[in-house]
Amino acid sequence: MKFLSRLTPAIRAAALHFLGCVVVALLAAGLVFNVWYPFPYSEISGGRELFLLVVSVDVVCGPVLTFVLFNPQKPRAELMRDLAIVFCLQTGALIYGLVNVWEARPLYLVHEVDRFKVVAAPDLDPKALDALPQDLRTRFFGSPILVSIRSPKSVEEKNQVMFAAAAGGKDYAQLPEFYVSYSKDSAKKVIGRSAALNVFLSKYSDQVPAAQKLALQSNHDVANLRYVPVTGGRQDWVAVIDGAGEIIGFLKGDGF
Repeated sequence: MKFLSRLTPAIRAAALHFLGCVVVALLAAGLVFNVWYPFPYSEISGGRELFLLVVSVDVVCGPVLTFVLFNPQKPRAELMRDLAIVFCLQTGALIYGLVNVWEARPLYLVHEVDRFKVVAAPDLDPKALDALPQDLRTRFFGSPILVSIRSPKSVEEKNQVMFAAAAGGKDYAQLPEFYVSYSKDSAKKVIGRSAALNVFLSKYSDQVPAAQKLALQSNHDVANLRYVPVTGGRQDWVAVIDGAGEIIGFLKGDGF
């Protein structure tokens, strides 16, 4: 009887704790998947898996600890202390996990010759980011920014990057000092290195419905759309562009 008298309140407390955790997880998901990892970056950069790992552990462990520790027969001060410890541990774990998700987030989608490259925060020098113009700087509550790359100012600068990249160092896409706004000139270059979307769809017929949906939403004909490979992530994707070189969406598949 004593066990049953503790079991029912403990289950109730754990259930309430679980519901609270779900609400917090949904709020965190809104931040992660709408701001830091908007589609398709949640899949390209692995943000979805990282977030689900963090949240699943947090959502499960908190209520379990509450179930184990909750006992209405404990003195109120002791019970509040135990629950406060659980709250602090769970909050700390969630914050730590979200910080890791934030630190690994993609910051830029860089147009690099014949492709777009996803560049994440760990690949970039913070000092170089601070030196960027305001319109190219990322923000805490900001999504990845589309940029292009300027040409080297001299042969020496070109060789320096080329030799560094060949030795396993950073290429242009990982060097913010080469970033410029994605302009009409950039769009023209992208169009020149793109291919007809129907070529991609002939290899990935499963993407035809998604392509038709993109075309309908952007008021374009699939036959007039083109694509450019997207690299730098954990999965193969392509960026779908219109006749002006503007990205209207993304499709899953190898663009090379």
